[in-house]
Amino acid sequence: MNRLVIGTRGSDLAIWQANAVAEMLRAHRPDLQTHLEVIKTRGDQLLEASPAKPPDKGMFTRQIETALLAGRIDLAVHSLKDLPTANPEGLIIAAVPLRDDPADVLVAKGGASLADLPAGAAILCGSPRRRAQLLHRRGDLKVRAVRGNVPTRLKKLDDSDADAIVLARAGLVRLGLAERITERFEPAEFVPAPGQAALAVQARRDDERVLQALAAIDQPAARAEVTAERALLSGLGGGCRTPIGAWGRVRDDGLTLELTGLVARPDGRSLMRRTARRRLDGPGAAERLGRELAQTMLLEGAKDILRQVARCTDREADG
Repeated sequence: MNRLVIGTRGSDLAIWQANAVAEMLRAHRPDLQTHLEVIKTRGDQLLEASPAKPPDKGMFTRQIETALLAGRIDLAVHSLKDLPTANPEGLIIAAVPLRDDPADVLVAKGGASLADLPAGAAILCGSPRRRAQLLHRRGDLKVRAVRGNVPTRLKKLDDSDADAIVLARAGLVRLGLAERITERFEPAEFVPAPGQAALAVQARRDDERVLQALAAIDQPAARAEVTAERALLSGLGGGCRTPIGAWGRVRDDGLTLELTGLVARPDGRSLMRRTARRRLDGPGAAERLGRELAQTMLLEGAKDILRQVARCTDREADG
């Protein structure tokens, strides 16, 4: 059978990503036919109903995973940072294709950099991690929450009195909007989300036909990087509303993996950033690096920061 049905969300970026995976597969199998099945997730529905309330991690993937388990689609393409660290029973991440630049970037009116923005400048920002790092650099900033897909967020910037917005570079580049970028933040200093700029191609664990096709587009270096990042996130016990960042990179020798982790308070007053590295000397090396760095950070003070974040989150829920 030479036809694969690919499940995806319906945003412009999600469609681009699903088509990119389809092209990769056809490059290895010219006879292969692919069909995109657009599935509206609970996260998409919540954004439409209440754009100010952030959906929990997993809400952008659950309906797609249900369709995959039911056999309505053959594989699913996700932004890897949207995936919970644990796969549902019966599913695996069968491929992590070549990763794009994971950096966050500034899009500012007038082409300004972060340092050039005026005192008290208003910045639109969709994640606690970005908010914390912005406020850590400049406590005078007025950071406002923003939701929606990339074009929607840019329109909200253009139609508002805000001075700038922070987004992932990869999303802008994939949608042909790279000219909007006014500053790129170095990932070692402004740490991205675990899995940012990477794609996760999910399949059923026992579907050998699909697993064989996806093996051709799996990139070992990208998989090692995101495996370490997700292990760090899991080891720290953080959720989607916790300011946690992770950036893994395989060094030029191809044998050394370096990982930077970040934990911060949402107001940016407490921020911890640590880096560790190890040799890729076995199939479990990347995961061990992530878990070891998580334990180091917890022992060195991350546990206290996470407790402070949890107390803040509880107060918000009560309110």
